[in-house]
Amino acid sequence: MSDAFSDRPNAQPPASASILGTVLAVQANYYWSKLDQPVQLETSSEPIAFLLCTRRTRLKKIGQQVMVGDRVQIEEPDWIGGRGAIAQVFPRDTELDRPPIANVDQILLVFAMAEPALDPIQLSRFLVKAESTGIEITLCLNKSDLINAEIQQFWRDRLQQWGYQPLLMSLRKYQGIEVLQAALNHKITVISGPSGVGKSSLINRLIPKADLRTGAVSGKLGRGRHTTRHVELFELPTGGLLADTPGFNQPDLTCAPIELAHYFPEARQRLTEQSCQFSDCLHRDEPNCAVRGDWERYEHYLTFLEEVVAHQQAIDRRSDEEASVKVKSRGEGQVQTEPKLAAKKYRRPSRRTEKQTLRNLYSDVDDLSDDLSGDSEDLA
Repeated sequence: MSDAFSDRPNAQPPASASILGTVLAVQANYYWSKLDQPVQLETSSEPIAFLLCTRRTRLKKIGQQVMVGDRVQIEEPDWIGGRGAIAQVFPRDTELDRPPIANVDQILLVFAMAEPALDPIQLSRFLVKAESTGIEITLCLNKSDLINAEIQQFWRDRLQQWGYQPLLMSLRKYQGIEVLQAALNHKITVISGPSGVGKSSLINRLIPKADLRTGAVSGKLGRGRHTTRHVELFELPTGGLLADTPGFNQPDLTCAPIELAHYFPEARQRLTEQSCQFSDCLHRDEPNCAVRGDWERYEHYLTFLEEVVAHQQAIDRRSDEEASVKVKSRGEGQVQTEPKLAAKKYRRPSRRTEKQTLRNLYSDVDDLSDDLSGDSEDLA
């Protein structure tokens, strides 16, 4: 486990004018970092554990991006001013694009069992998207107090068949919170899920000082309103960091079609027991397919497969268009496209080629003249 989550020793001045930390938030060109060891500044009466940092010009020149969750080395350009400078970004264990965050240990996928109602295909979509990251998944079902015990057990059994052990929780009744806290200890966790399921409320319960804005579920649409608009890591009182992310109702599926089946635990299990006849099998109507069968989410798989196939075809068409079209700038933001002359016969020949062609032509004319002269002498 990284030093960021170890017990903090007494405050010490930075050794060799550099310290280690974790980036908690990024805004413009500033990085709010949590220090592994508190430091004493001349401008503060007490040691500080958080520091506002800039980025060294050298990192910008080499294109080194600094992300939330990055482990960094901070140099001391001006401790009197109370700011540091990130001089090095350590290699990342994991990296997410949406949300942009590094070194995530697990994804906490939060859904509501009611208000809004739990939609199986939407849940499958989020699970597949989370599986595609290769990061451990913890599935949490909130608002369990709004349904009876029989329905709760139905969803437990159903999700176990999908390959998941859901954690049922109720923020209103304070049920399941302790179990969830134990799962978050000493880890960097990203919360994901649709809007309105209680993600921000959950963070407020786990970290009261976070004080995130929450929103009600839209009665007309039956889904939540977006209340989180940026990525930020919050420190858990029991250890670990927690990131809220902007809620979205339909995450995009952009994986390659041949990879999709591996993001369904049920399909992975079938593939470990038996291989398909074809290595590029898409598990639709191919003969001797090991995945195709009567498992519940197979229909979800086929629906998502159509989407990822269409996405791949769009990428291929765009690549073909870019290969056959030349873009020219006309100034003042105007862009003009024209087809590329890919065929060699449409290209203008070089001067050397033209000169050689003329030499060959002159040589042929001289040979023809000699032949005609010879014929005339013979006739004479």
